[in-house]
Amino acid sequence: MSLKNYSSLLLTGGTGSFGRAFVKRILTEHPNIERLAVFSRDELKQYEMSQVFTQEKYPSIRYFLGDVRDQERLHRALEGIDVVIHAAAMKQVPAAEYNPFECIKTNIMGTQNLVEACLESDVKRVVALSTDKAAAPINLYGATKLASDKLIAAANNIVGKRDLRFSIVRHGNVMGSRGSVIPYFLKERKNGILPITDEGMTRFNITLDESVDLVIKAFEKTLGGEIFVPKIPSYRIGDLAEAIGPECEKPIVGIRPGEKLHEEMITSSDSFYTVDFGDYYAILNVSGSTTVEKYCELTGAKAVEPGMYYDSTNNDNFLDIETLRRLIVEHVDPGFKV
Repeated sequence: MSLKNYSSLLLTGGTGSFGRAFVKRILTEHPNIERLAVFSRDELKQYEMSQVFTQEKYPSIRYFLGDVRDQERLHRALEGIDVVIHAAAMKQVPAAEYNPFECIKTNIMGTQNLVEACLESDVKRVVALSTDKAAAPINLYGATKLASDKLIAAANNIVGKRDLRFSIVRHGNVMGSRGSVIPYFLKERKNGILPITDEGMTRFNITLDESVDLVIKAFEKTLGGEIFVPKIPSYRIGDLAEAIGPECEKPIVGIRPGEKLHEEMITSSDSFYTVDFGDYYAILNVSGSTTVEKYCELTGAKAVEPGMYYDSTNNDNFLDIETLRRLIVEHVDPGFKV
């Protein structure tokens, strides 16, 4: 079902990189949305965002201070809401390792608060954002996002007769997002040194616009409980460093704790519940009642081969150095030059 069928939307974690891109898309392409509530706990970021997306120019927008840890506040925020995009999370790996229970309270307990609040409201669709780190997690952040994914998927088992569906979108690094490698390299090249963890390390690449596209697609295609995974290109860290700072020194510093050599989005164990839509995959709800065969019959998708896996090195689409430079100009820094 299209977003055009709904009139109100709530975005948790709405002041982040994804939130700003999503809000811009909704405000410009979906005039039917009469109320767009940006829900987050950072008043400064809300103030800064409100200077860009003003109520004078965009009468539908609302800025709603609150924390997903506070279920009562979520209940209040969800009044009259049709659609929820759940992007709120603690996602800095070192911070999560040092403050584990804080990460658990936001990413796991906060997600369960949202599920329960949605079940007690008139919400019709929920799409939650996940991460490649939730596939075979090796750090606390990834483990909490895996638990969050399971809570969202399993929520479909208890919706009863409500017209309510929960689903998930999982993708790798968003190009240029805060705390990611490209802004870091752009900053460090001024010092003439780009530290590289491992020249063979690979990462997926998705732009903010593509991540917004996937969320909207998930909203429109979901039957409930899927984890939608895009087919996106990869790059090598060594190529990225060369693209940004060919003149820089590039010392090898080794992989940091909690970091993988290659990003994973679908493990071989997931393959038995995974289907292929052509330009994206969907991992089905393992606790749900719909079989892979039935799901394919309903949607036209195809089951993947047993044992199939999808990681950033097992990819037939790699970005070369010149393409990386072009994408940096288009999506990160228009003034970038080598």
